[in-house]
Amino acid sequence: MQRRAERLIPGGVDSPVRAFRAVGGDAPFLERAEGAYLYDVDGNRYIDYFGSWGPMILGHAAPAVIEAVRDAAGRSTSFGASTGAEAELAQLVIDAVPSIEKLRFVSSGTEAVMSAIRVARAFTGRKRIVKFEGCYHGHSDALLVKAGSGVATLGIPGSAGIPVETTQFTTALRYNDLEEVETLFARHPGEVACVILEPVVGNAGTILPDEGFLQGLRAITEREGALLIFDEVMTGFRLALGGAQEIFGITPDLTTLGKIIGGGLPVGAFGGRAEIMDQLAPLGPVYQAGTLSGNPLAMAAGIATLNALHTGGPEFYRNLAKVTARIADGVAAVAEDLGIPITTNRIGSMFTWFFRDSSGSDIVRDFDDAARSDTARFGHFHRAMLERGVWLPPSQYEAAFVSAVHGEVEIAATIAAAKDSLAALTGELHVPSASSLAL
Repeated sequence: MQRRAERLIPGGVDSPVRAFRAVGGDAPFLERAEGAYLYDVDGNRYIDYFGSWGPMILGHAAPAVIEAVRDAAGRSTSFGASTGAEAELAQLVIDAVPSIEKLRFVSSGTEAVMSAIRVARAFTGRKRIVKFEGCYHGHSDALLVKAGSGVATLGIPGSAGIPVETTQFTTALRYNDLEEVETLFARHPGEVACVILEPVVGNAGTILPDEGFLQGLRAITEREGALLIFDEVMTGFRLALGGAQEIFGITPDLTTLGKIIGGGLPVGAFGGRAEIMDQLAPLGPVYQAGTLSGNPLAMAAGIATLNALHTGGPEFYRNLAKVTARIADGVAAVAEDLGIPITTNRIGSMFTWFFRDSSGSDIVRDFDDAARSDTARFGHFHRAMLERGVWLPPSQYEAAFVSAVHGEVEIAATIAAAKDSLAALTGELHVPSASSLAL
C-alpha cells in the first residue's frame, strides 16, 4: 500500500510528517479509529497520542459529533452561502474567548494565520512581522522562517520556492527572550505590524513560556503600537475553554484557531477586537474569501464538540490534565529508573518527552534547547512503542495529546509499553511485551 501511494502522491503522503522519515520505517495505513484507539488495515490496534494532531479532545468518533455530521450531511455537504450554524459556532467561540469580539471562519490554520497577518498589516499600516524560532504558523510563504513542525522534523531550514523578497519583512527571534524583542523594536521603530507566536509552543515539542514572557510581549506591543497575535490553532480549547490566553491571563489583539473548533473536520478561524476585524470586506478594504469557509459539516462537528466542552467546564480540563500527568510523569519515572535522560514538558493535555544527551541541559525552553535532543534515540523509542501498540507523534518536535477517553487501561498499558521500550534502548530487552498490537 505504501509503494502504491508513493507512485501516486509525493512521498506517499499529503503532509510530510506522516512519512515517518524522522523515526524510521513505514507508517501504518489506518482504517478507522474509535475512542482512544487507532486501527490499521492489518488489524492492529494502537493507543493514540497524537489525536489527528490535536483536534480529537473528545476521542475518535465521539457519538455526538458523528451524529451532528451525519445530520448536516443529509442536508448537503456544502452551500457556498450563509447558514445559521456559522453564527452558532461563532457564538460558542466568542463566549469562551473574551478577547474575540468578531471572527471569521476559514478552512485551515494556515489560512487563518495568513488572513490575520493581512488584517494586522492593514490595521497598523506597517509591514514587518515578528515571529519566534520553532513556532509553526502554517505553510504560507512569509511564515516559513525558522518554523517548527515538519520543517524542523525533516531538517529543512525554510522552503524552496519562496522568494527572499517574500520573507524580507519577517523576523524570527528566540522564544522566551524579551531582550531580543526589545532590540528588534529599537532597530525598526514604527515598522512592526504584529508579533505572532504560539503562546505555548507545540510544533517544536511542548515548550512553555517563561514567567513574564507573554506579559512582556503584551506590554511591548501595546507600547509600540503593534498587534499581538496568539496562534491558538493548537492550544485553543485544548488547554482550557479560553485557551492559553485564559491560562496566562493575556488579552491578545487577534487570535487564530483551528483543530478542536472543527471537531476533526477541516477548519480554521481568526478573530479579535471588532475594530480590527471590521477591516475585512465587505465592511473594509481587506479582502479574504473561501468557497468552503464555514462549511456546514465542519460547523456541525464544531458545535457538537464545543457544546461538550462548555458543558464539561473547568472540571473537564482538570480531569484531562490529571490523566496527562499520570501518563507523562509515569513514563518519565521509568526512564529515570533506567538512567535514560529525558526532559518532560507538560501543560494541560499536551506533553513532550525530550530525549537528551546525558551531558546536556535538562531544561527545554526554546527551539535551540529542543534541537539538542537525541532524535535518534527518540526514533528508536517511537518504533518500540509502536510495536507495543502505542502511537506517539512521529517526531521529537511534535507535541503529544491526551483525550477525554484515555483512562486507567490506557495509562497502565502505556507505562507498561514504555518500560519494555525504554529497557530495549539500554539493550536489556528486545521482545515486545504482552501489550501486543493484535486485537
